[in-house]
Amino acid sequence: MKVFTIILNWNRKEDTLSCMKSLKESRIRDFELEIVVVDNGSTDGSQQVIAKYVKQAKAGSDRKWKLIRAKENTGFVVGNNIGIKYALNEGADYVILLNDDTIVEKNCLYNLVKFANKRKDIGLISPKIYFAKGFEFHKARYKDKELGKVFWYAGGDMDWNNIYGSNHGVDEVDKGQYDKTKETDFATGCCILIRREVLDKLGLLDKKYFAYYEDSDFSQRARKAGWKVVYYPLAHLWHKVAQSSGIGSGLNDYFTTRNRLLFGIRYASFRTKFALIRESFRLLLSGRKWQKIGVRDFYLGRFGKGSWK
Repeated sequence: MKVFTIILNWNRKEDTLSCMKSLKESRIRDFELEIVVVDNGSTDGSQQVIAKYVKQAKAGSDRKWKLIRAKENTGFVVGNNIGIKYALNEGADYVILLNDDTIVEKNCLYNLVKFANKRKDIGLISPKIYFAKGFEFHKARYKDKELGKVFWYAGGDMDWNNIYGSNHGVDEVDKGQYDKTKETDFATGCCILIRREVLDKLGLLDKKYFAYYEDSDFSQRARKAGWKVVYYPLAHLWHKVAQSSGIGSGLNDYFTTRNRLLFGIRYASFRTKFALIRESFRLLLSGRKWQKIGVRDFYLGRFGKGSWK
């Protein structure tokens, strides 16, 4: 059985190396593991540094390592699709998409794969995800012993009236309250195990999104095709939250605004679609710069990278 972990890097070699080191220490059993890093046209020397690490890691390793170099920043979706296509061509049974700003607990991948093997009805699985120490939204409220045990994701709900996803447990200290395996509205792109059969049937992530809402879209497609989307708490990792885009940034405004419209018009009720359209006209008049551009590009059909600089 072959498992491929895909990490997308863009000008964040230190985070990516840290993630790779945690994967080097990960427990594997009854499956082959290949760690694939897709560098999205970095300009900070990432490719050279990561290539050096890959060469060193291969020596005497019980897992495979691969660096794929993209010529330009293709975005989160296309960058991951490059890795997914490579994995499928190499015979992957499971593909695990993993953010580069994560630290993986040593049993995380093993537990995800073991669970997936038992439940053939499940197409997508995301683990329990904590804030990495020092990356909590409200650091001062926690005791030292609680750091590293503060939830970022324990499953999630989609508010179908407003088309916003929310993670369960955010800012809560883990006291066992989210230790039950359960279906979830969306698996998070921070870490998501995908069964090969799902990719064979549904295809890749939708490149229209470029970044944001692509995981919710893929989760919806999987559910509509008959697979379950599940949160599995016996696997966990730590996430250095909001390293790539910055909450409230122009990038966040643009892709969230445009892609929320795309996702909502595809999957929401007629009443919610009408509300989204009405809200979009308000944003055109009084929204922030990149919100206005996001609305405009949605109606003009400018997807992918769109107008983002």
